[in-house]
Amino acid sequence: MTRIDFHFNTPEKLAYSCRLIRKAYRTKNRLWVYSIDEGQLLQLDRMLWRFSATDFIPHVMHDHPLASKTAVVLSNSLQGSERFTIGIHLGTELPQGFSSFERWIEIVGRDDNDRQLARKRYALLRDQGYPIHHFDQAVQGTEA
Repeated sequence: MTRIDFHFNTPEKLAYSCRLIRKAYRTKNRLWVYSIDEGQLLQLDRMLWRFSATDFIPHVMHDHPLASKTAVVLSNSLQGSERFTIGIHLGTELPQGFSSFERWIEIVGRDDNDRQLARKRYALLRDQGYPIHHFDQAVQGTEA
């Protein structure tokens, strides 16, 4: 069964995502970053290129010819994600097919709307019996 992680109270959702992606990439995982918001994915793409002067995080958009061979893919769909172990969700609604990942990570900001929608996803996942782990960034800081 897919392990579910909720990283909530993140002050800067995309900056936090960059740190989390770097950490997961360093452990040789393949990551599929999902958001229905194409603009958000393009912004994350730009941030990953500038994120660190010493770290290179190979990543592409889902429609790139090398997507199936790249460690990190940014997408507004889960189509093609079958060989990826970790899914990172930046969006608002739980996509069908999320359970194909070994681990599904929900990134939740401090915005009230984001938090309300995350509570609904949490309740749905809890009611379906998924193992859920919590990472409160207001308590733990923003290190990923």
